[in-house]
Amino acid sequence: MKLQKVFVFVFALSVVLVMAGCHHQQKPVAKINTPPPTVPPSPTANLMVTPATVDHGQSAKLSWQTQNATTINIDGVGTVTASGSMNIMPSDSTTYHLTAKGDGGSTEANARITVNARKVATGITDEQLFAQNVKDVFFGYDNYQVSADQETALNTDAEFLAQHPNMKLVIEGHCDERGSEDYNMGLGDSRANIVRDILAKHGVTADRVHTISYGKERPFCTKTEDESCWKENRRAHFVLQKQQVASN
Repeated sequence: MKLQKVFVFVFALSVVLVMAGCHHQQKPVAKINTPPPTVPPSPTANLMVTPATVDHGQSAKLSWQTQNATTINIDGVGTVTASGSMNIMPSDSTTYHLTAKGDGGSTEANARITVNARKVATGITDEQLFAQNVKDVFFGYDNYQVSADQETALNTDAEFLAQHPNMKLVIEGHCDERGSEDYNMGLGDSRANIVRDILAKHGVTADRVHTISYGKERPFCTKTEDESCWKENRRAHFVLQKQQVASN
């Protein structure tokens, strides 16, 4: 009987040891590391006006640059591309406001332009007022297209004329002395007409404008026969119409 109990005890102990050994041989379960979620980058934006201060009637450049944005809007302008620039001519001091939005959120930028008040002339004639505010437009050699810098001056002319609808004018087309008379008469006519057409786009109606070409007949500079004089003679010249001319 004792021997039987010893046998049972030894058997039970063996089973416990075998099970313990099997337990230690089990492989641990590998942990799966989940990467943190990707956070989209926040948008950035920059907005500026050059120059920051102008006189009334002068233009400036509005420029912007953004990153990580899908929708960019400038108040008063509308939706724009991620970066760019445009010419502006506000009548009053203005703060431009840009909003850029993307997957990473939104950001804003501001730029202000100060417009000096228009100087009101008093005690002068229409001829003097016209001469002070309407400037001639100059052209390149053998060309009647208005360049970017001259278009800025022409826009200023147009704004003044639009504000003085009682004024009628003559646009004279002039050329330098090179080339034949017939060719320069045609070129002068093209110069006067393109200036008239640009003025019309700004509200200066055709009934207020008369054009004429003088070709190379009436040069403004005759001191030398070189570019210093020739560039002065390639122009569209503005003349305020007299009453008798306006009635023709």
